[in-house]
Amino acid sequence: MLEIKHLRLIQTLSETGTLSAAAKRLFLTQSALSHQILALEEHYGLRLFERKSQPLKLTVAGKRLLQLADQVLEQTAMTERDLIRLKSGNAGDLRIAVECHTCFDWLMPAMDKLREHWPEVELDILSGFHTDPVNLLSDERADFAIVTETPTKTGIVYHPLFSFEIVGLVGRRHELANATTLTAQDFANDTLITYAVPEELIDLIQQVLKPAGLSANRRTTESTVAILQLVASRRGLAALPNWSVQPYIDRGYVLAKRIGEQGLWRNLYAATWQTFGEQAYVQDFLNVIREVGFQSLSGVRPINNR
Repeated sequence: MLEIKHLRLIQTLSETGTLSAAAKRLFLTQSALSHQILALEEHYGLRLFERKSQPLKLTVAGKRLLQLADQVLEQTAMTERDLIRLKSGNAGDLRIAVECHTCFDWLMPAMDKLREHWPEVELDILSGFHTDPVNLLSDERADFAIVTETPTKTGIVYHPLFSFEIVGLVGRRHELANATTLTAQDFANDTLITYAVPEELIDLIQQVLKPAGLSANRRTTESTVAILQLVASRRGLAALPNWSVQPYIDRGYVLAKRIGEQGLWRNLYAATWQTFGEQAYVQDFLNVIREVGFQSLSGVRPINNR
């Protein structure tokens, strides 16, 4: 009765804390997920989760299954990688390019994990910020690109990673400090502090200000810390990925506000050549990135409910 899919279900529910979030991560409907849980509970005659808790809490039986899941799923993944090595070898290169300043916050831990899984693979991250990393693939200067746009190019495929929320940032003594959300007009009335990149690459401008027919005075700087210092000093507002500023928010250095009622969200993809993306260590890296993102980053969710 107990299958790998059940162990993965228990582990994912423990990590996400809700049926809806777990269903999205496992690419299931919520009803299908509930059915699997109910079938397990009926088979063993035991409750696995406290239903009325938020987030969901494991019972003693659920914790025992989680312990097994943590052991078995890791061993299964290791064995699968060993079998692939035995069949076809695993040496190769992985040159990575990124288009976002803040991707390094989670990319480095993901790369560390990949080195543990595939020590023979030569990993390299191209220095600097790249406005068009897909062209680096076309020019054979990179093998793997982290991107937010998915332009159609022959032979290039885009692998969904996750969707992340961009939050508005205000100083603690700013007049908008008590606001629930920020609007396009709020940004238009103040100075917008950004990285020194073209405005076509700034999501707040393209997705919030321009559709509203508005613009903002813009001040640029080179680092996340510099942006936060200016915001904290009430020199203006900023909009950055939630994951990149969460530690500063937790310390009360600046305040985070949702942008609009639904929030400002951006999708993140990995771009590769089709055949290169099918290699085992590349597929493993994609899974590692998603795992690191969902487990450790604030304000992320699956793309298109996947």
